[in-house]
Amino acid sequence: MLTHTFDNARNPARVVILGANGFVPRALDAALRAGGLSTLAVGRSTIDLTATDAPARLSALLCPDDVVVMTAALTPEKGRDVGTLIKNLRMVETLSAAVKAGTCAHIIYISSDAVYSFADPVISERTPPAPADLYGIMHLAREMTLRETAEKAGIPFCILRSCAIYGFGDTHNSYGPNRFIRTALERGVIQVFGAGEETRDHVFIGDVVSIIKSVAERCSVGLMNLVGGQSISFGLLADTVASILNSNIAVESLPRSGPITHRSFDVDRMRMDLPEHRPTSIDTGILLTIGAFRKSAEMGRSRS
Repeated sequence: MLTHTFDNARNPARVVILGANGFVPRALDAALRAGGLSTLAVGRSTIDLTATDAPARLSALLCPDDVVVMTAALTPEKGRDVGTLIKNLRMVETLSAAVKAGTCAHIIYISSDAVYSFADPVISERTPPAPADLYGIMHLAREMTLRETAEKAGIPFCILRSCAIYGFGDTHNSYGPNRFIRTALERGVIQVFGAGEETRDHVFIGDVVSIIKSVAERCSVGLMNLVGGQSISFGLLADTVASILNSNIAVESLPRSGPITHRSFDVDRMRMDLPEHRPTSIDTGILLTIGAFRKSAEMGRSRS
């Protein structure tokens, strides 16, 4: 459900990334710079997007030909309460006020599959949002706010709803590939809830960066689910990590804290909208992530 303003890719004049220290913004900034693109990563040390003076300060930074990628957010491990919700909404309020005062060329919002209900086991872009918690409500509210702002200002707007992202550089240590790889390398153990029956889709960070770049280069408008396209169980993920490490990794079972749920995605729209994109398989993504972990550890030892 994307419409490409440009038939052929064009390098943006500059990509302004709101969020500088998170998993996605760091990887995106590094990849764009490596590709010769001009970027500006705006972190909290530069502008606190929840501050009262933030709209004016952000507006002063923006140029009319900037592509703005909104990744800044307080994620669930930072809090799931109303206070966290309000702070997240203030960040988008700041962006909305800033682009009204000093426009930009394109806005890309990195949202979450948390806007969907687990009552829908197979998700597509046509699936109606039905968030079950404040985190999902926050992302849906931010989407709606930015969509309205962009429409009124005549700015092309794109929403990318991401499933769980994995890869080296992750800052969340969320349940799944990232945590499994860390604990396997550090302690020789992987812990899953129950038998790890739940199925989920996980998208490799390299694919996330590639898709955002493609959307920016073609000034894409609309909505797309940013996913890997392969839903597998946590148990199989754990076995895959252990197998690739080829060592005595113990897979342990933890008591369940909730019901078993499943989720997968219909990726027909992604294939149609971005036919050049080739998703990284979960085996390849885990292999690359483990390699990056090991390389980082080797560099650390060489410096000590």
